[in-house]
Amino acid sequence: MPKHVAVLMGGWSSERPVSLSSGNACAAALESAGFTVTKIDVDRDVGQVLGQLRPDVVFNALHGPFGEDGTIQGILEYLEIPYTHSGVLASALAMNKVKAKTVAKAAGVPVAEAKVLERRVIAEKHAMPVPYVVKPIAEGSSFGVLIVREDQAHPPQQLHAADWTFGEMLLVERFIPGRELTCAVMGDVALPVCEIATEGHAFYDYDSKYLPGGSVHKIPAPLPPSIARKVQDYALAAHRAVGCRGVSRSDFRYDDRGGENGEVIWLEINTQPGMTPTSLVPDIARAVGHSFPELLTWMVEDASCRR
Repeated sequence: MPKHVAVLMGGWSSERPVSLSSGNACAAALESAGFTVTKIDVDRDVGQVLGQLRPDVVFNALHGPFGEDGTIQGILEYLEIPYTHSGVLASALAMNKVKAKTVAKAAGVPVAEAKVLERRVIAEKHAMPVPYVVKPIAEGSSFGVLIVREDQAHPPQQLHAADWTFGEMLLVERFIPGRELTCAVMGDVALPVCEIATEGHAFYDYDSKYLPGGSVHKIPAPLPPSIARKVQDYALAAHRAVGCRGVSRSDFRYDDRGGENGEVIWLEINTQPGMTPTSLVPDIARAVGHSFPELLTWMVEDASCRR
């Protein structure tokens, strides 16, 4: 009898549209792989819904707060339903960019100089020499990310907006010039490094992530072998240090002006990588011979509690 997989998607975070796209793609692929699939557009009664449904496995396709910060993982632990991706602690830790940076740095992974300040303080004067980046502490999909360039005389004026919804404490981080790299870890194996080339976008923002043609994924990335190995080593070290399970994806910047001596900087780790038609992890897995249904089947078979 095929396993019954409940795919959690939607929710109420700012990443709801991305989650719906991921969830629908995953549900279709899992059905094609022979699983019995129930799609759940998550609302506040998700614990009751799952308690009545009692699936064999939950495939977590939620993104953003509640879905990847340890909250839904705690509910699944309470219900004793095996689930995909990382557990409670790793999910909560990875979602907080400041705490994740601290853990990664302690594990020998290089991170950019950064500070945490109140929004009003950052808006009043430059928090560090330009260029720098302002980021929400616990958001994904590049929501609320602001890059302050060398020619900007003033801090980002968007921070004065009354409708700002990305938190009052923000991360200010040194901007790393160069190339955008990412590396997925599957189980305990670092997959090939991918370079992300954005088309017509200042950086790898929401549109370049999710609109068709918004970015090009170069797999394997055209890098010196020593740099590629370094990125893989750092991705695996971060995955282990944070305590991730299943699939994770670490993002990097590579300042290639120094060639093989160029700076490689770890930015963050994503415990719930996107699974949309334009997402990175499915492309990376495909490059090493794992079809989308095969990748998801591996994740379902890897699912457990107490992760």
